[in-house]
Amino acid sequence: MYHQDAFNRVSRTSVSIRALIGAGIGLAVISLFLSAVKHPRPEWGDYWMVKPLIIVPLAGAAGGIFSAFMDFFAHLNGWNKLLTRFISVLAGLIGLWLGIVLGLNGTLWH
Repeated sequence: MYHQDAFNRVSRTSVSIRALIGAGIGLAVISLFLSAVKHPRPEWGDYWMVKPLIIVPLAGAAGGIFSAFMDFFAHLNGWNKLLTRFISVLAGLIGLWLGIVLGLNGTLWH
């Protein structure tokens, strides 16, 4: 059912670009959250921002990679492109939200 040639449709460049776009979106979103903190609590430690600044862009990159592979499945099975875009955006938003929760756990997210 799956052919080796079908896997060549997803190029490394496409996956890399979408991962960078997703990471950029994640970095922008978490930067907005972190910039609102004027007086962090002392129990958070000095480097409390490092964890969310790493985890959330990684979650955004994972969403971008998922989007690239959804394009692969859209062409492979002949699905409706609008449906695959919707699933990609929904999965990306859920992943980004989970990355924010995991990144801010113990600080802004109690």
